[in-house]
Amino acid sequence: MKRLHIHICTLALLAGMASSVGRAQSNKVYSPTIHTLQTIVNDDWLHDDVITLGTDDWVTISFDHLTHDYHRFIYKIVHCNADWTPSDLFEVDYMDGFNGQPIDDYDNSLNTTMLYTHYHFDLPNDNIQFKVSGNYRVEIYLDEEDDEEENEGSGVQDSGLKPVAVACFRIVEPRMALNAVVTSNTDIDTNLSHQQVELTVDYRTGEVIDPVQEVKVYVYQNGRTDNCVYDIKPTYVSPGHLTYTHVKPLIFPAGNEYRRFEVINMHYATQGVDEISYFAPYYHATLLPDAPRRNYSYDEDHDGRYLVRYNMAEDSDVEADYLFVHFRLDMPLLPGGSFYLTGEFAYNEFSPAYRLAYNSAAQAYEATVLLKQGAYDFMYLWVPDGSTTGNTAPAEGNFYEAENEYQVYVYHRPFGGRYDQLVATQQVKFTQE
Repeated sequence: MKRLHIHICTLALLAGMASSVGRAQSNKVYSPTIHTLQTIVNDDWLHDDVITLGTDDWVTISFDHLTHDYHRFIYKIVHCNADWTPSDLFEVDYMDGFNGQPIDDYDNSLNTTMLYTHYHFDLPNDNIQFKVSGNYRVEIYLDEEDDEEENEGSGVQDSGLKPVAVACFRIVEPRMALNAVVTSNTDIDTNLSHQQVELTVDYRTGEVIDPVQEVKVYVYQNGRTDNCVYDIKPTYVSPGHLTYTHVKPLIFPAGNEYRRFEVINMHYATQGVDEISYFAPYYHATLLPDAPRRNYSYDEDHDGRYLVRYNMAEDSDVEADYLFVHFRLDMPLLPGGSFYLTGEFAYNEFSPAYRLAYNSAAQAYEATVLLKQGAYDFMYLWVPDGSTTGNTAPAEGNFYEAENEYQVYVYHRPFGGRYDQLVATQQVKFTQE
């Protein structure tokens, strides 16, 4: 039990994500005191991060600041291209309203061992309305004097105001039809270890002159950013249609179902948890030890998502406590890379906060992560040295039966256009026939 206590100080110093925009983007946290950053569409935690332009759809952005002291946060909205670089649009082109709005909705946690303040706001709102489709970054800043205090020790060296977190979502204006399917009959193997995405884009209503140059397709597996597929060319171009079939980059290692655990009450262990302990002043949850999986493991997972939940709370957003969760993967040392925890709670990127360290005495990889009470999906991804793509094979295996969810986004930039319009989206789940 002594091992449970030694990580508290080191974890408190870990900053969150620290990478720039690029081929794919997910929520990011840059401050060690910001946790549980979420974007939830229409109050549905299983919904993709997409709202439809001109409808009543909304996205709720929320996070916790680990203090009961009030801090003034403001947010800035940036319109982005398909690759998440800022577009050439001015603010007046993509929104009605003014950037730099304060986050006025906040509540202190109630009866928790770790004090925090829960901040949240909806978009669009009375102050902000959107005018065009595309990718949107919401940069969250600590205003004025608070910024210097918050960034102390976070690794931010440059002068000027820096975001403490970035939330991402998309707005679609459906102007093209999209039909995507997933099959285990791939160009590599059949019913073995891969899945292949095939899709057709009907652009007849999109006013397209040169479809190969104007249309861009992005494909994600379970929202992961490390193996996002883009810059692909259609196999066939016919009047009004682009067909992507037998496209090698659209063959994905199938992986396995996500592992799961729940910490919905501090008084007893539930799914995936070996023991819950209290070491003043905080709770700890030790998960059941994991091992590399050599077979497909069916489970009703949620494709990497998580749900904040305390089963005795009226409002889990402010009544759910934080605790240190201890992960363990029993296996011999694998040289030449590192294992990382992945899932929506880890923002689907490879941050030092979610890297597992090898314990030679225990012959196991271990990590301790500060998490809010709830139900979580996770995986162990192996990232070879020098690579930015995770590998499921060493710990999870690759089995065609895995019920992965794929997100497909179609963008259109007309000739002479200044931004990438998001014109079609689809979530498609592989299920065995």
